[in-house]
Formats: sequence, structure tokens, C-alpha cells
Amino acid sequence: MPPAEGMQPVPREFAQALRELGLAGLAGQEPLQGMPLPGGVSSDIWRIDTACGPVCAKRALVRLRVAADWHAPIERNRYEARWMQAADEAMPGSAPKVLGQHPALGVLAMEFLSPVDHVLWKQSLKDGQVDLATAGAVGRTVGRIHAHSAARPGLASQFDTDAIFFDIRLEPYLLATARRHPDAAPMLERLVAQTQSNPHALVHGDVSPKNILVGPRGPVLLDAECAWWGDPAFDLAFCLNHLLLKCLWTPASTAAFLAAFDTLGAAYLNEVTWEPRDAVERRAAALLPGLFLARVDGKSPVEYVTREADRDRVRRVALPLLHRPVERIAAVAAAWRAELERPRA
Repeated sequence: MPPAEGMQPVPREFAQALRELGLAGLAGQEPLQGMPLPGGVSSDIWRIDTACGPVCAKRALVRLRVAADWHAPIERNRYEARWMQAADEAMPGSAPKVLGQHPALGVLAMEFLSPVDHVLWKQSLKDGQVDLATAGAVGRTVGRIHAHSAARPGLASQFDTDAIFFDIRLEPYLLATARRHPDAAPMLERLVAQTQSNPHALVHGDVSPKNILVGPRGPVLLDAECAWWGDPAFDLAFCLNHLLLKCLWTPASTAAFLAAFDTLGAAYLNEVTWEPRDAVERRAAALLPGLFLARVDGKSPVEYVTREADRDRVRRVALPLLHRPVERIAAVAAAWRAELERPRA
């Protein structure tokens, strides 16, 4: 395969890791060229060409690229590699194949998935291309990974990541938001306790359209840096939250986004076998408003909600639902639909 345009020398840590993992030859034998890939808030990500073909490699950052002061341990990609392997066992092709992981350098190497036939779901949604079959496939995939892991409780010992999950999910999303909204702080703190108290399955922690490729065999989930043995309702709520927020990004596709919300939720809940479906849905419905509010007032606000008027719309829906939780995810979507249909002042 000829080298792609824009190739440049690979950073030292990446080159060293690939060579020590046996994925590239010695420095004098195989000079490594590559190119940085976009989307790395928490990691540096590179496509690297080797004699055996392109490899995708990522190195976790100690300080994340956000405005807030947000740090995380680099050993998290050790658990990401384990999540990817477990997911591929649950549903072959649902995660990239792991080629190697270098603990000391914090570098994870995996198969490179060509953008020619793997489309980023976030880009499709931004363009208003809302395919309900894809939404259903995402829900089924996440649900089957959860069910597969829940049936194998021995996996829990491989994911001793309570502190990591707290540092990069619960604190920056829910507790940081609680500091912005003192009246809602007790509710947000209860959501943290709820999420920590239901360790049923292997959680991805960042099921977002920016981390989902739509390929010829179905969805491929990326960036499991938050991998954790915990509450699967978190993954469901986290992904559904993005479909609500996309209504502010591409308003013309609002009806399609809400239909995708319903489709994804139903497909996921149909895969729940480890506990009553109502229990998972109840926790997801309670968590959704907290995550919704967090994406405008937490440490990681979504980049496309830039108008204060739109942030206020999120607050008008999320805060009442935090004070008076609902038991069905459809009720959250209905409250958001009503807000979007309300005449603007």
C-alpha cells in the first residue's frame, strides 16, 4: 500500500511501543511514518504505516484537551484493550481488533479501519442522515455486550477501575454540574451513588456517536478509555443523551433524532437479560437529565451547543426532571420534544 498524503515521522513513544510490541522492525530497518488522526480529546491518535500495513495507535494523555482542569491516569488504555477484546468476543467486529498494548508507554495498537468503508456516525447525524436501522444496531450491540459480560462475572476482576471511572465520568459530568446547580446537587449526588451501586456488567463509558463507526458489518465502538465494571444503564443513558442534543445541532432532523432515540432504546432494552428491564430503564431515565445538563454545565460541554438560549432550553428540561424523576426514557424525550415545540420568546 503506498503511503498516504500528509505522512510525517511518528512520535518517539509510538515508534518505540510498536517496535517493542513486535509490530514494526528496528529503527534502522523500518523508518515509521504516520499521520495524526482527529478527535483526540483524551489521547493522541495516529495512523502509522508499517511493513505489514497501517496500524491505529493511541497514547492516553494525562491532561485532557478541554478548558477545565481535567486529569486522568494513562493506564486507562490497558482497560480499554481488555474492553475491546471482551466486546469482540460478545459480538465479533463490534470493536477494533487489539494488536498490542504497551503498559509502560501507555500506547494501544489496534487494527486501522479505513474511512472509505467505516463512516463516523456523528458526521452522518450532523448531516441529517438519521438511519433508524443504524440506531437499532447500536442499541442491540451495546445491549449484547452488556448481556455477554453480565453472564461472565469473572470479568469484573479485570476492570478494577472504580477510581478511573469516577475521575473521568462521574466527577466531571455529574459532580461538576452539581457545583454549578446547588439546588440540584442532592439529586446529582444520588445519581452518582446509584451508578456506583449497580455493578452488573462491563460498561464502555463513552458510547457516543463520535466513538461509533458504521461499517459493512455494523457498528464498531471505539475509545473505551472509561471501561468499568458497573451500571450498564450509564451506557444507555449516555448514548441516548447525544440523540437529544443533536436536535440543537441539526434542528431540521429533530423528528428523526427522536425516532432514533426510541429505536435505539427499544433495541437495547430488548437485549436486557441480567435483571428486569424496568430496573435498567428506570435508572437510565433518572440518569438522562443529569447527563443532559452536564453537557452544557459540566466539565465537558458539547462543542455545538454554543447559544445561551439553547443551553437554557436544556436546563428548562433537565432541572425539573432531576427534581421529579421519571421511570421511562420516553418521558424524558417527551419533555424535550415539548420544549422544542414551545414558541421561542
